[in-house]
Amino acid sequence: MALTERIHGFTQGASATPSTHLPAARERVESVHSLTRELDTMRREHEKLQQAVFEAAQMQRRLCAPRELTWGEFEIAGEIFPVRHLSGDFFKVMELGSALGLAVGDIAGKGLTAGVWQTHLLGLIQRCARKHSSPADVVAEVNRELCLESVEAPLTALFYARLDPERNELVFCNAGLPAPLLLRHDGAVEPLEAGGPMLGAVQGAAFEVGSVRMNPGDMLVAYSDGVTECRNSQDEEFEITRLTAAARAVATADANRALFSTLGAVLDFANSCPPADDLTLLVLRRCLQSFPAEDIARLKDFSALPRKRTAAT
Repeated sequence: MALTERIHGFTQGASATPSTHLPAARERVESVHSLTRELDTMRREHEKLQQAVFEAAQMQRRLCAPRELTWGEFEIAGEIFPVRHLSGDFFKVMELGSALGLAVGDIAGKGLTAGVWQTHLLGLIQRCARKHSSPADVVAEVNRELCLESVEAPLTALFYARLDPERNELVFCNAGLPAPLLLRHDGAVEPLEAGGPMLGAVQGAAFEVGSVRMNPGDMLVAYSDGVTECRNSQDEEFEITRLTAAARAVATADANRALFSTLGAVLDFANSCPPADDLTLLVLRRCLQSFPAEDIARLKDFSALPRKRTAAT
C-alpha cells in the first residue's frame, strides 16, 4: 500500500510540473517506472509465496491421510479445518500389524511454525507407535524426544490410541487433549481422560493408560480444543455440552456423515464469526453389524475384511 501511494504521489507531481522543469519531470517519471517495476516484483514474489504455502497445506492433508477408512467392523473419518493455510492440528490413522493406531494432536501456535513441527511430529509418532504396543510408552517416548530437541519444541497435546479389532478394545493415552467422547449405543457418554500432561514440557513426565471396549454401535469422537472453544457473535463458546448433543444426534450415522454433521453444527453455531483456532475431529465407530466369530478368528491381519480407503484430496 505504501509503495502504491508513493507511485501515485510521483505521478501527481509529474503531471503538475511546468514545461520549464522537464528534466525534473522526466526524473519523476523514471522514478514512477522504477517503483512500478519494484511493485510488480513484490507481487510476483507474493504470488510465489502464496503458491508455496498452498502446496505445503496440500502436503499436510496428504500426511494426515487416510481421511476415511473402513477396517473390519470399524469406520474411521477425520478432518481438519485450519484457521490459516497451515494447521497446527493433526490426526493420523496407522496400520500396526493386526492393530490400528489413532492419533489426534494440537501443536501450540498456528501458521508456518506449527505446520513445520507437524511433519516432524507425525514421523515421530509413527516411529514410536511401531516400536511400542502400549500407548503410554508411545506417548512417553514422543515426549522425551521433544524435550531433547536442539530447537525448543512447542507444547503439544496428543491423544493416541491403539485399536485391537480381535478384542474390540481401544487402549489409549491422552496427553493434554480435551477428553474424547465415547458415545455408547445405549446413550451413555464416557470421556477418555487417562494419560498425562502436554508433551514437550517435562522430560520425565509419567503417563497412564486407559482402555475401553467398543461395542456394536458405539462411537468415539476425538477433537481439538478449537471445536469446543469456537465462539459465536454473542461471545459464547460451543462447549462440550453442545458437542455432545451434536454427536448424539448422528450417533447412528456412518462415521463420515457423523463427522461432517458435527462439524456443521460447530460452524452453524459460529455463524458469521470465523474460528479463532484450527478445528479437528476424528470419529471412530463400530458398526452394528457383526462378523461371524469363526471368520474373524481365521483372519490374522484382517486384510480380507471389507475395507475402503480414500486418499486425501
